[in-house]
Amino acid sequence: MDLDIDFVRAQFPAFSEPSLEGQAFFENAGGSYTCAPVIDRLTRFYHSRKVQPYGPYDASRLGGEEMDEAHSRLAAMMGVDTDELSFGPSTTANTYVLAQAFRQWMQPGEAIVVTNQDHEANSGPWRRLAQEGIEIREWKINPETGMLDPEDLPDLLDETVRLVCFPHCSNVVGQVNPVVEITAMAHAAGAFVCVDGVSYAPHGLPNVGLMGPDIYLFSAYKTYGPHQGIMVMRRALGMQLPNQAHFFNEKALYKRFTPAGPDHAQVAACAGMADYFDALAGHHGITGDAAARADGVHDLMRGHETQLLQPVLDYLKAKNSVRLLGPDRAEARAPTVAVDARQPAAPLAAALAQRGIMAGGGDFYAVRALQGMRVDADQGVLRLSFVHYTSADEVQRLIAALEEIL
Repeated sequence: MDLDIDFVRAQFPAFSEPSLEGQAFFENAGGSYTCAPVIDRLTRFYHSRKVQPYGPYDASRLGGEEMDEAHSRLAAMMGVDTDELSFGPSTTANTYVLAQAFRQWMQPGEAIVVTNQDHEANSGPWRRLAQEGIEIREWKINPETGMLDPEDLPDLLDETVRLVCFPHCSNVVGQVNPVVEITAMAHAAGAFVCVDGVSYAPHGLPNVGLMGPDIYLFSAYKTYGPHQGIMVMRRALGMQLPNQAHFFNEKALYKRFTPAGPDHAQVAACAGMADYFDALAGHHGITGDAAARADGVHDLMRGHETQLLQPVLDYLKAKNSVRLLGPDRAEARAPTVAVDARQPAAPLAAALAQRGIMAGGGDFYAVRALQGMRVDADQGVLRLSFVHYTSADEVQRLIAALEEIL
């Protein structure tokens, strides 16, 4: 089944916005366009629900019901219980809070495995725990390909490892890591697993319940929603870790790792993400329960993106003036493509902007990954990232613009 790109783009006001006309958006890894159902729900909340939620009067009751709807629908799509999903101000903040919980829970001499493929948000907070006597072990990428090899992980695992942290997909390498395989290896060694899904979730919400990690983190503003961090915390781990919220909320799993009150309006608006995925499922004839519909939409998105991605990879791989980072086969990666042009990347992004291509140049908070691939982090990389609403015509425009500037 092919994705109906015209139907998709009709769900995003950005594609009818005059100020964006004629520009192709290739910096989606930094934040996606917002779908209309999210904007509609956010507008409605601020117009008629902007009161303290969960009270007895209608505006309050309805606001609370919409927040609960976002929890229950997104959790069902991801194959987890409703209270195993929580919202926070950002994925970076959520990870920081988690690190504090593990700091209190772990003993000096116990270990955490991290990678140098990550965005710093899922690396730095864990690495800082070395100051508390916790051993940090680094699972290193291949310096030539930037890829993680699961066969390297067993050498880092023993009875002292309590947590293994890795990205579902790197925000510069693009490699899709085998979450199920890695999780099984970590669990077999007695360790819990934390997966940074920020760079993968925009390409289809994963079924975390089936995949098995104990923690899965991603950002709503990169999955067509508002600026919220979304965290899945499985109950078996979440009720062991020390409570980070008010003492009287410690029995509520979805509140334990949210020290501050949530942004009511943005949480409620996240139900619009579920509206959008369900609209895609309905339009394309995908049926079943919430998880089955989400899986079908995931496959639609990935199929469309893979088809569009391969010509970009082929072009860059054949270009001697740049180094393509990560896999050169579309099936093995997300459409987040970084290239080392061996010159400052920011001016290249500016040159693309002059040609109607919105892209980015820099280190993208993946300094360790760039250093691990012997890339000059100060010069940065040119990053070209797209999602399922990108069209084949836009990809051809991108390639033509790259041919002019490289």
